[in-house]
Amino acid sequence: MATSSRFLPDTRTVWRWHFYAGLFCVPFVLWLSVTGSIYLFKPQLESWLDRPYDGLVRAGETPAPPETQVKAALAAVPGSNLSYFELPRTEGGASQIVVGKGADEFRVYVHPVTAQALYTVNDRSRPLRRIFYLHGELLSGDKGSMLVEMAGCWTIVLILTGLVLWWPRNATSLAGVLYPRFHLSGRLWWRDIHSVTGAWVSLFVMILLLTGLPWAKSWGNYFKKVRSTAAGMTITQDWPTGSSSEREATAARNAAQAEAASGGHQHAEAAPSRFRRRGVQPPPAPDAYRAINTIFPAAKQLSLAYPVQIVPPVKKGGSWFVRSDSQNRMLRDNYTLDPTSGSVLAREGFSERPWVDRVVSLGISYHEGQLLGYLNQAIGLFTAFGAATLALSSVVMWWRRRPVGVLGAPVALGERAFSPILAAFVVVLAAAFPMLGVSIAGLAILEWVLLRRIPGVRTWLGLQPA
Repeated sequence: MATSSRFLPDTRTVWRWHFYAGLFCVPFVLWLSVTGSIYLFKPQLESWLDRPYDGLVRAGETPAPPETQVKAALAAVPGSNLSYFELPRTEGGASQIVVGKGADEFRVYVHPVTAQALYTVNDRSRPLRRIFYLHGELLSGDKGSMLVEMAGCWTIVLILTGLVLWWPRNATSLAGVLYPRFHLSGRLWWRDIHSVTGAWVSLFVMILLLTGLPWAKSWGNYFKKVRSTAAGMTITQDWPTGSSSEREATAARNAAQAEAASGGHQHAEAAPSRFRRRGVQPPPAPDAYRAINTIFPAAKQLSLAYPVQIVPPVKKGGSWFVRSDSQNRMLRDNYTLDPTSGSVLAREGFSERPWVDRVVSLGISYHEGQLLGYLNQAIGLFTAFGAATLALSSVVMWWRRRPVGVLGAPVALGERAFSPILAAFVVVLAAAFPMLGVSIAGLAILEWVLLRRIPGVRTWLGLQPA
């Protein structure tokens, strides 16, 4: 086979990249569009799900002390310690107290007057949290996260090659470029729907893909290592990279909080290590959470964005913390409070965080649909609908034009043409997205070592040159 050189890749080569990227990505695009659309409305859906626990306090009733409510939550999950106390979402609503045990956290809904535990659920089993794991890792842990990450990286290739194919070279009007030609029918109509939709949603889809990568197991760790190397120190990030790192962080925090809370026991210094040897968290001292009676009213006066969490010390005799866990991360303020007086000792706001964390946090808030309020949710829904339209229309076009007996991929050219710009494009993407680079290398090896050597497979995949 002859080899030539051309600066720009030929359209057939770009089309082949686009076809094979789409072959892999279409199921994931549909899946992520559906699950992402649901998760966009997390605040509204959780508010709807928590309706039975609203309006529990009648006029004239006095709420039980926060410490009493905490003890009720701990009794509901034996062997646990307080992770954080979440202020009620509505006035008179149930207190949501999260207690930790090992690598798990349990949310206990406590009646604010009777201090009765009304409902207990593993925080990871809550409906919207399940959607989160379905969306980000297919409920398959780190392996699922890496698979979704790989699909996201190949979707970036899909978008970039699609824009190259869409670019109007000889167009005399905007019909079929920025709006579909509705008088057409059949495959041509679907092609217009596909290309025009891609022109309008590609940028939005690209933003969602890039803002979702910091959560991914492989790319998130890669990003963290690059940052740590550049800073010359270990970087702590405000977001997990896969559910395994989330569980590790939860276990470490629970262990630290349990040890701090056990400090009031007799022989307290020995107690934590004795319990650790048995693989059990040390029980909290009787007065471990008494300070929350002082912290609770102080936390309400701070007027933070919902949800507001009161977090116990992670060191014996340490300060308490009050923080907002709002999905709009610009509103996430963290306060350090004195356990005796409830006075503010320190505050960290969004502007005090490293600029990289601020940029990523803005991206995450946008990705979750909470940075710009209802407008952000509308944009997210538009993006998901557009992405699903692209995926479905591509399947229809393929189905209508597929030849008999072959996959239907664009057939390779008889003459191989080396394109410096394509080579540079691949190198840059591989450096930016290592999993994409690994998969490209693996596919190239598989193609040249095996697939091209099997005549039937070679013809079916379109590897037989025209």
